Amino acid sequence: MAYEIYIHVPFCMRRCGYCDFNTYTATDLGGGASRGNYAAMVIKEMKLVRQWQLDHGIDEPAVSTVFFGGGTPTILPAADLIRMLDAIRSIWGIENGAEITTEANPDTVDAEYIKTLADGGFTRISFGMQSAVPHVLRTLDRTHTPANVEAGVRAADHAGLRSSVDLIYGAPGESLDDWRTSVRAAVGLGVNHISAYALTVEPTTKMGRMIAAGRLPKPDDDDEAAKYEIADDLFSEAGLQWYEVSNWARPGYESRHNLGYWRNVDWAGLGPGAHSHYASPDALRSWDIAHPRLWGTAIAEGRVPWQGSEHISPEEDLEETIMLGLRLREGLDLKRVESKLGHEMDRSQLNTLSHDGLIVLDGDRVIPTRRGRLLNDALIGDFFDLCDL
Repeated sequence: MAYEIYIHVPFCMRRCGYCDFNTYTATDLGGGASRGNYAAMVIKEMKLVRQWQLDHGIDEPAVSTVFFGGGTPTILPAADLIRMLDAIRSIWGIENGAEITTEANPDTVDAEYIKTLADGGFTRISFGMQSAVPHVLRTLDRTHTPANVEAGVRAADHAGLRSSVDLIYGAPGESLDDWRTSVRAAVGLGVNHISAYALTVEPTTKMGRMIAAGRLPKPDDDDEAAKYEIADDLFSEAGLQWYEVSNWARPGYESRHNLGYWRNVDWAGLGPGAHSHYASPDALRSWDIAHPRLWGTAIAEGRVPWQGSEHISPEEDLEETIMLGLRLREGLDLKRVESKLGHEMDRSQLNTLSHDGLIVLDGDRVIPTRRGRLLNDALIGDFFDLCDL
């Protein structure tokens, strides 16, 4: 049984025009939630969450993965990230060989910072690369340069950390050749893991408002599909296999933390807006108060800082199992689905999905094809229909 910790760091130097994450640029947000005091507040939350778990009969095993996300975790001193990691070790324990990752803005780290992380127990760093093309980076409001990314990856290599880079495709004004340039640049870094996400435009963001006003072109579905295929081809040629719809890795370098999410393991989310998931004794999801000041006030009052929680019904659990399984190269386990359904499926009905080129069947597993990945929402909907969901 795996148990994971996610720590959300809500601070950024500036807000990117496409971002709608729960992030803030102020150094002090009140209620004890400041950059300088953040590690101490998260450690207090850890203790509250651990006590809540024990009070509810949940005795988690040693932590198998830790992931610091944001925001920009590396806006904090490396020593603060290590303090939080050490607190996890003392409160829950960390299993031998655990995967310990932080996201990093290439602008906020140097070789000394990265070595400090490695010496403090981190094993992996994920750089927000987004693009290797200057005009695309400007459109995304990113301030780093491709040289910053390469310097970070080389420093990580030297310190013995695994590296990953994140790319975004579909930015307004990005041509197919621009995207090929970015993919080839990412491959050229020699990293063993790359994530590539289609740009999602939220109406409340600066970019969303510019698109609504006609000042930027709206992302095009066909363009994004073509870019996905370019990425899949070039990554595959370089020896990086897809293992989740938006993630590619050399065998053995997959993100164990993210695989935990897709396999629906237990995890505790710490920090403003972070989500948690518990499979037993009652399936439950919860989410922290989003605003750091109110989150900090709850912690200061000795309360687990949840905004809310809900029990996951058996039908919702089955839906999540299907949705997550159909995103993975390892595929959806039909026996697991049938166990949750309470009866065997008429597997002949899957022939339609196979005939349409959306899936392949490998024993008891349903594996999405590339077409199935591109049309993932439709594939999931069709599978729901087969299960009468």
